[in-house]
Amino acid sequence: MAEHVTDWILNWEPDLTESIKWNMLCFSARKLVCGISACKYHLGLAFFRGTELPDPATLFNEGGENNTNIRSIRLTTLDGFDREALRSLLRAAVELDSDPMLPPAPKVKRKPWPMPDYFKRALAEKRNRTAAGNFRKFASTYQREYIVWLTMAKQPETKARRLKETLTALARGRKWAERKLK
Repeated sequence: MAEHVTDWILNWEPDLTESIKWNMLCFSARKLVCGISACKYHLGLAFFRGTELPDPATLFNEGGENNTNIRSIRLTTLDGFDREALRSLLRAAVELDSDPMLPPAPKVKRKPWPMPDYFKRALAEKRNRTAAGNFRKFASTYQREYIVWLTMAKQPETKARRLKETLTALARGRKWAERKLK
């Protein structure tokens, strides 16, 4: 399926450039237009500005409700698939990408991730003043990484270990990705 859809895309829009990003075969012009993800039981076809595209044939069956502009088509077979509707959708995506006067899609603001109470209490402790100060100085994206990581722990031992590691890294002024550096 992936080979067929790739051939269709390259035949319909030969000026698109192929690249691999996020383990997907991506097609771009000025910016990313669409991408193909070949999975074991299905094929995913993502349009990076899908929420801005007309879809009269209702090909999109995933995305749109998330915090991105990406909409996707999930296929398990090409039998009976409306190729012409896909061609029209691809044409619209390329036109959208090629219009320099069209402003980029507005960024969707993510809801803040709730901070776990145990982390909030730990940051309020006097002995963690440096960690709390460094945490407040971080951009919300970096704060979110720590909060999500802490929140994903389920076992009490894992929560305690991650909290200790977080407070140590924050006291040293390290972002989540740098937390294990010595």
